[in-house]
Amino acid sequence: MAPESAKVSSLSIQKQFLKSFLGVLRMLQIVLGAVVWVTIAVSKYDGTLHYVVFVAVFFWLSTLLLFFFSLLGKSDLVPMVGGERWTMTNALHDWLAVLLYLVAAGLMSDKTQKKSFCNLPTYTHRCPYKVYLSATVFVCLCTLLYIISAVYCTCKKCRGNQSVI
Repeated sequence: MAPESAKVSSLSIQKQFLKSFLGVLRMLQIVLGAVVWVTIAVSKYDGTLHYVVFVAVFFWLSTLLLFFFSLLGKSDLVPMVGGERWTMTNALHDWLAVLLYLVAAGLMSDKTQKKSFCNLPTYTHRCPYKVYLSATVFVCLCTLLYIISAVYCTCKKCRGNQSVI
């Protein structure tokens, strides 16, 4: 017979997080982040696009972690940045994502501009212009989503709210 004082911790989904503004933003960031790195990864990429893929994959994974810790209500399990610091952690993550995604957007737009010559009907070789253009659009959309969530989390923290929900 197990002692009565032992508590069993169960995982329960915080459904209110899924319906919250930040929850919806996180889901959009995850989807668009995946679109960014898949779009670039399916093309033959080189040089500066390695940085763009790194940024997209890194923030896709870290946003996925933030999303699931918030969804399961287990932010207190993350040492040093969880619990009462969770809103600030989300804000700092998002501001870092904004900074790195802005650089990635600049690199993508530069690479797209350099390949614009091959978008002519008479050009017969393989042309990555359309892939780069779509990746640039998605990188810019990801940057916008991270700006919105960074401002939202910062405002929430400045008001003294400890919860991301």
